Amino acid sequence: MFALDSGDTMFRYALTIEYHGGPFVGWSRQPGQQSVQGCIEMALKSIDGRDHAIAVAGRTDSGVHAKGQVAHCDMHKSWQPLQLMGAINHYLKHLPISIVSCQSVSLSWHARFSAVQRRYLYRILSRLAPATHDGDLVWQIHHTLDLDAMRLAAKALIGRHDFTTFRSSHCQSASPVKTIDGISIETVSSWSGQETHIEISARSFMHNQVRSIVGSLERVGAGRWTPQQFQCALDARDRKACGPVAPAQGLHLISVSYEVD
Repeated sequence: MFALDSGDTMFRYALTIEYHGGPFVGWSRQPGQQSVQGCIEMALKSIDGRDHAIAVAGRTDSGVHAKGQVAHCDMHKSWQPLQLMGAINHYLKHLPISIVSCQSVSLSWHARFSAVQRRYLYRILSRLAPATHDGDLVWQIHHTLDLDAMRLAAKALIGRHDFTTFRSSHCQSASPVKTIDGISIETVSSWSGQETHIEISARSFMHNQVRSIVGSLERVGAGRWTPQQFQCALDARDRKACGPVAPAQGLHLISVSYEVD
């Protein structure tokens, strides 16, 4: 956040945010481009006339969506949370961004550093006809998937591992060693067709880690890889061993958890 003037009193608010990632270059503010962060900060400036730099639980890439993103902002006056939520949403009403909840929190609480778990959902739609309604919310493929094979392969991911294989070459994380708490792979049938939902939860993720994992699991489900080959890819600790990276539009940040919500 910006440095405070001497004697300033600040009030911190946690924001739960929902957005469609399609129109944005991602979460992070970028000069001359439309970002989720930049749009929310402009809304806050419209409210109180001050510059803002909000902190976020997890930065999402261009095209990635969120239903439960969490950020915090500092205000120079006390607000009723519902009033602040309504004021921000007023200035965001022309954009696919919505503040779905707002809570007053202590100045020691931090959207990123206080988080204990992040949960992502990846949606894969299997059908031949083009997806007219959800095309920018799913990864559409034209073949079915062997979920049992995918689940067997995914067991190798649980726990603490070196995830270099599934780490973007642009990742700035200090270490490729991460712990995945859980992963589930389920079929969901709807009017639009059969979807495969892959949910992955961990305290933190590296850049492109979820999309890299999903892309390689899809190779197993399609019969291109065996579960044993997936295990070998993980063990290789080599980015070249990764399968194709799944496209951004199927990825959704669905929740961030804290010790005290």
